[in-house]
Amino acid sequence: MTAARRIYVAGHRGMVGSAIVRHLEQRTDVDLVVATHEELDLVDQRTVAEFVSSQRLDEVYLAAARVGGIQANNSFPADFIYDNLMIEANIIKASHDADIQKLIFLGSSCIYPRNAPQPMPEEALLTGVLEPTNEPYAIAKIAGIKLCESYNRQHGRDYRSVMPTNLYGPGDSFHPDNSHVLPALLRRFDEAARSGAGEVTIWGSGAPRREFLHVDDMAAASVHIMDLDASTYAVSTRPMLSHINVGTGEDCTVAELATQIADITGFAGRISHDATKPDGTFRKLMDVSRLTELGWTFTIPLADGLRTTYDWFLKNEGSFRGR
Repeated sequence: MTAARRIYVAGHRGMVGSAIVRHLEQRTDVDLVVATHEELDLVDQRTVAEFVSSQRLDEVYLAAARVGGIQANNSFPADFIYDNLMIEANIIKASHDADIQKLIFLGSSCIYPRNAPQPMPEEALLTGVLEPTNEPYAIAKIAGIKLCESYNRQHGRDYRSVMPTNLYGPGDSFHPDNSHVLPALLRRFDEAARSGAGEVTIWGSGAPRREFLHVDDMAAASVHIMDLDASTYAVSTRPMLSHINVGTGEDCTVAELATQIADITGFAGRISHDATKPDGTFRKLMDVSRLTELGWTFTIPLADGLRTTYDWFLKNEGSFRGR
């Protein structure tokens, strides 16, 4: 019998990491390796190096990151750039030092310039000024791509990068201030529906367009790309433009999203907009043609994903009420 591949998922308690774990647990050829923050501080270079070298790993999924919405990025820019730079640098360097040939790095669509062409192709990277509200986070994610490419070019590694659009689903953060737009709105409208509030005010004009991908689809896409043979991946990428967009290729306005969420949560009041709050980038739609050519497309429509995410929220709300 062929020995199972030992695969480390960094960030396995996060929304994306836990989805990747759920996906890989369905396979019989995988021996999963995980570690909690209490067991392993990913910002600490020495402990990361010791952990990775001791595990006899075959593959690494780098899904660990410090994440948050516009307000969190605006409030803690130093934390966002430092923690994310350290996490990715420590894991990528430790993987190379342990002679691990395969790694996949999960980034973000915020790597693209504020005024990137729509939909955003991979070639738009480093062609313009970034969105100021999340520039530190974006810089860290760009550095992660370039770390992977540099180890590939200098050492012949097979380190890949995927850039997801806005993700949502089980395990998301529903913090009223520091979470992303979709989970923040889900919680807000749920609370308004329960209290019988007559109005919900959302940040910005409601006009910006956003693309949303269910996290289980993101996990499936990540595994699909990791499992591609090296020659197939190389044909679709270039040594210094190796990342792949992951998304649906479809978007909606924030106002349309709010209307869908109001319907799902049972909120029957008025939706207003606070135009004094930042909108962020006006549109962030991914060009997913490269991913489609590699044989993967999304399977969970937004309407279905919103319903199942709200069901998960209701079942688990006791774990995050009050925060």
